[in-house]
Amino acid sequence: MRFLICIGLIFSAFSFVQSQELPHYMTTEEAEIYKNYHPPFSITDGITPPPAPVRTMAEWEEVRGIIIAWTSYTSILRQIVDYAQDEGLVYIVCSDSNSVKNSLTSGGVPLINLKFIVTSFNSVWCRDYGPWAAYSGISDSLKMIDWIYNRPRPLDDQVPVAYANYINTPIYQAISSPNNLTHTGGNFMVDGHGTGFSSKLILTENSGKSESQINSIVNSYLGVTRYIKMETLPYDQIHHIDMHIKLLDEETLLVGEYPSGVADGPQIESNLQYVLNNFQTCFGRQYKVVRIPMPASSGGQYPPSSNYYTYTNSVFINKTVIVPVYGLSKDTTALRIYRENLPGYRVVGINCSSMISALGAIHCITKEIGVDEPVFISHAKIADNQLSDNSYEVKAFVRTKSGVADARVFWRTDTTQSYHQISMVQSLDTFTANIPSQPGGSKVYYYISATSNSGRTSAKPLTAPSGYISFNVITPPAIRVNVTAYPEGFYNVAENKLSRNDSMIIFLRNNFSPYSVIDSSRNSIDSISLSGLFTFSNASTGTYYLQANHFNSISTWSKQGGESLVANNVITDYDFSASASQAYGSNLKLKGSRYCIYGGDVIRNNFVDLSDISEVFNQANSFASGLRLQPDVNGDNLVDLSDLTLCYNNGNDFVSAVMP
Repeated sequence: MRFLICIGLIFSAFSFVQSQELPHYMTTEEAEIYKNYHPPFSITDGITPPPAPVRTMAEWEEVRGIIIAWTSYTSILRQIVDYAQDEGLVYIVCSDSNSVKNSLTSGGVPLINLKFIVTSFNSVWCRDYGPWAAYSGISDSLKMIDWIYNRPRPLDDQVPVAYANYINTPIYQAISSPNNLTHTGGNFMVDGHGTGFSSKLILTENSGKSESQINSIVNSYLGVTRYIKMETLPYDQIHHIDMHIKLLDEETLLVGEYPSGVADGPQIESNLQYVLNNFQTCFGRQYKVVRIPMPASSGGQYPPSSNYYTYTNSVFINKTVIVPVYGLSKDTTALRIYRENLPGYRVVGINCSSMISALGAIHCITKEIGVDEPVFISHAKIADNQLSDNSYEVKAFVRTKSGVADARVFWRTDTTQSYHQISMVQSLDTFTANIPSQPGGSKVYYYISATSNSGRTSAKPLTAPSGYISFNVITPPAIRVNVTAYPEGFYNVAENKLSRNDSMIIFLRNNFSPYSVIDSSRNSIDSISLSGLFTFSNASTGTYYLQANHFNSISTWSKQGGESLVANNVITDYDFSASASQAYGSNLKLKGSRYCIYGGDVIRNNFVDLSDISEVFNQANSFASGLRLQPDVNGDNLVDLSDLTLCYNNGNDFVSAVMP
């Protein structure tokens, strides 16, 4: 799409704004002009909203590169270029590319991955006036989105069109009534899933529109379906949220923190509570909050008595995060917080002490632009899991313009070892895989990788494999009992083992009437060790009866009075076979030297009687065979005379369950 840029502007009225040393805030002269300012427009074929719904990309998504404007603070810009060119293209808006090249080479910065957009502009603050990257649908065609810049800086307002022309990409501008929107990029952040954040500056600067009208414009042009607006702060002057808050991912808020009651601290805390109390993440969960200090000056002062030092004003450029630092004692703390919360990223600091007095830092002078065909992966991170026998489902929504050729999960529990990989199963745009259950105390590290039919591969997180998502397998305080029990028919005296491993349920019951069930646990009794470990995660420390239930044996309770059991994950042993008194009412059968749980309760009515004998007889008469047949009371996978004999003998002895 080609654009016709119409420059019919009388810039002489705004000659002062052509100075490229303008601060982030509006100067006194600008404030006077702004009262009657009418922004210039480039005539494009995109002043209406995009024809189809769009999704604005989040900062941590894959980018082709970033935009900067080469003017003031060139020593800082040079360092940004040096780091950013390792990760992608750097689009440098400038008036003379040769002077930029000379400045870079003199500073030892190689001239690689650089693109020069030679055009007029007013200031360095391209975050605020630069274009936003959005995609048709979820991840289809790339589009540029623009609005009216909230400064009387007409040349800056032309940069988005110049950039869109340069990369030959459609641009849609919210500049014409009824869709005219005055906004600024430092006061807007998105999660890539339809949620946007701003301060209420957006309402003030569009006072001629209702909040619902503003929401409608932002939805039409940027795909924001939920627009969260917070109160402005007393001392930050420009009211841009990137000076105190940042999304690290869809569910994590990095929030600046002052000492209690200091500077903008009270309003930041109030805004944070407003968000946490009223909104959940795009995955329907509570936001994770990471705090990072808002540092004092070297003299120990805070705003309004010092510069507005902030560490949240950082920028993602693929696998690198550039953070502003100031030569202050909190710098190392800030970088550590980023590294701890963004595993796999290269986190670097650039000293911004020379520019922070202009009320801006790294984020304010950079603007990321997404790739042409993203591999969009949406995934709700697996939360810490309590120990269980279940696997851990990894589910992701994956979409690309050309379709998904392959998606996999890579996982490990030791960062010094290689990843295991599992192919994901596709159902439309949803892909799933299951990480096997892991022992309590484990930490699982994983990532998702997907490849498009066009051959593009991306990962979640983007920094994989060095970066990852992780969760802990938590062992809750539980009662753990190693139960030794011999089902009568299964026990071979000569070999001192069972005919097979077999399942048993242990019910944990109160030791007082009505002997309520507090918890239960199922496990196998091992044929060799003759025992199984049973875990009760829902019971607290106390005295309990253990009720052993085997599928064709008499239900058997532990000894009178119950057992004192502690919920501390320490294993307690209980051996039904040690003596007759280990069962309530001594209801065990001696077989060799071991006491066994009576077999033969085939129909599970707590008696061995004619009904059980009849069932075994009928099945034996039919020569029944197979796994886990109820009448197969000796576990040999056949129903025959031996089963009938056991049932007959126990029925003849009127065997039944004995319980309190």
